Amino acid sequence: MKKRLVDFDPMSKKHPYPMDTASHYLKFKKLKDIKIDKNYPFINKKKSFLFVSSFLRLILVTIGYLLVKIRLGFKVIGKENIKNNKKLLKEGAISICNHIHMWDFMAVNYAIDPFNPKVLVWENNVKGDLSWWVNHIGGIPIPENDPSASKVMYKETKKFLEDGGWLHVYAEGSMWELYRYIRPFKTGVAQLAYMANKPILPMAFSYRRPSFIRRKIFKQEALLTINIGSPIIPDMNHKDKYELTKKCHMEVVKLAGIKKNIYDSIYNNSKKIDY
Repeated sequence: MKKRLVDFDPMSKKHPYPMDTASHYLKFKKLKDIKIDKNYPFINKKKSFLFVSSFLRLILVTIGYLLVKIRLGFKVIGKENIKNNKKLLKEGAISICNHIHMWDFMAVNYAIDPFNPKVLVWENNVKGDLSWWVNHIGGIPIPENDPSASKVMYKETKKFLEDGGWLHVYAEGSMWELYRYIRPFKTGVAQLAYMANKPILPMAFSYRRPSFIRRKIFKQEALLTINIGSPIIPDMNHKDKYELTKKCHMEVVKLAGIKKNIYDSIYNNSKKIDY
């Protein structure tokens, strides 16, 4: 196993992190009139859609990887944990990690290649300027304030996992660029794992200090490493979504190299902690 790279805190001051740890700070100039209801195709099976998605997947793991490699200094640690559990993961899996960059899903795609993940996304991401791209790289919107739509989303996602699909989830609930600590997790990941009886693969982004040239010329605050852990198997005889969520959160904290995290494991209208 490769030695984990030295981690450091970017201490970024550029981003207006909101008070609620699951809230978003990104703004959209205009949202498309796309209705996310019970009739929305959360898992689109049209041949034309799948063809385009396959082509974009190829771009993500080639050009996309080069982009994150050059621009973000991206590295992968723990790839052997996927290789050693390939038989298990081929039957369907859920991966989780902290959400710390607009491009980090490209990094996730490369890290878990050859698996082809779909990803749960903020509803507005499939309505914004990049909606076409988000849809075709596997974005599944999380319905807001519509229980009937949420029920269908969970049902279709469960079937996708049971059929051997791979689902990536940002359990913190939102993207906070270059944020150091692991924010509280929502329990939806554990709920899906129990519903579909599938393992959860924990991963974590950590940071490395950029070189002098990257810092001074390109104004880069951090280089990215994704650390891959071992699969967590849900106990189907003791279905406790809170216990499983805590276990996942603790593992992601560990993978990120954080000795003492400042947040609780489970989201409960949690507030940002200044440090």
